[in-house]
Amino acid sequence: MGTYSTDHSSSVIQTHSWRTLTNSAAYILPYIRPDMKILDIGCGPGSITVDFAGRVPQGHVTGVEYTPEPLDQARTLAASQGLSNIDFQVADIHSLPFEDNAFDIVHVHQVLQHIADPVQALREMKRVAKPNGGIVAARESASSTWYPENEGITAWLEVTSRVAKAKGGNPHPGRYIHVWAEEAGFDRERVKRSAGSWCFSSPQEREYWGGSMEGRFRSSGFTKMATEEGLATTEELEKIVKGWRQFVEDERGWFGLLHGEILCFK
Repeated sequence: MGTYSTDHSSSVIQTHSWRTLTNSAAYILPYIRPDMKILDIGCGPGSITVDFAGRVPQGHVTGVEYTPEPLDQARTLAASQGLSNIDFQVADIHSLPFEDNAFDIVHVHQVLQHIADPVQALREMKRVAKPNGGIVAARESASSTWYPENEGITAWLEVTSRVAKAKGGNPHPGRYIHVWAEEAGFDRERVKRSAGSWCFSSPQEREYWGGSMEGRFRSSGFTKMATEEGLATTEELEKIVKGWRQFVEDERGWFGLLHGEILCFK
C-alpha cells in the first residue's frame, strides 16, 4: 500500500482495536443483510471485520491487510468469538486478488488517506463489488478540534500532516472522498455522502485516545522514521508527548474528530 506512515506497534493496535461498526461505521449498518459477502480492506487487528462477521451469520467476511503483522491478532479475535465465517489474508488495495463482482460490500476505514493512489484503490473496490446494488463504503477523517488550547496537540497535527504528505499520503481527506469516487467511475447520483464523528472527553475516553497517541510518540515506527528522515525533531516529539499527557489529565479536556463517509452503489 506504499505510503502508510505509521506501523503496527502496540499503541497503534490499541487505537485500531477500539473500532467497531457502531462507533466507526454506523452509516453502513442499515444496509447489512445476514447473507452478505463482505470485504474489509485495511482490517488491522480485525475489530470491525469481526463485527461484520457477527452480523452476517449466513454470509462470509474477508479481512485484508498490506502486511501480515496484525493478522494473527485478528484471527485470534475471530476465534475467541467462535466465528467460522471469516478469513484474513495479505493483499494490496491497488490490485486486489479477487474476481470481479465478488462482494456485496467492500469497506475501508481510514485507509485511503494512507495509500499511494486512492482513486485506483476505489476502482479496484468497484471492480470486486457486485453489480446491481453492490456497495463500496469508505470513511476518512476530515478535521479535528480540541479544548483547551494545547501546543503539543497542535504540533501533533502539524507533524502527522507533514509526514503523511512527505510519504505521498493525503491527510484528512474526508471532505473530498466523494470526488475520488467520481474519478474512480462511480455515478455521482449513486454516491451517498454523510459525516460522522468521534468525541473523547470522559476520563476513560481521554486515557484511551490521548494515552494511545502519547504512546505512539514515545516510541513507534512513526517516530523512528520521522526523526531519521528529518521530518520531525526530537523536541517536537517531546512536545507532542507532553501535550497528550496534559490532555489526558485535564478534566475539561475535549477532542473531536469529524469524518467524511461515502456509500457508492455499483
